[in-house]
Amino acid sequence: MNSIKDLISSIEGGVPFAAAVCRVSDRAVYKWIKRNRLPRTEYSNETSYAKKLEVASKGKVLASDLLQQTKHKQTA
Repeated sequence: MNSIKDLISSIEGGVPFAAAVCRVSDRAVYKWIKRNRLPRTEYSNETSYAKKLEVASKGKVLASDLLQQTKHKQTA
């Protein structure tokens, strides 16, 4: 399983691009990387960052892979 860091790094433009796509700060994305999960709001369907990143990366990063990290971390 890839880490959030690996997944975001594989997107052309990396952290700044992911932040722009999700309309959050670079710092917010670095927090995701540090915690190796997306924010709680993604898991509770309040946001759709994973889907936005999948679309922006043209399928290189899958929303299911990003969400798997979140689910894995939440249940641990």
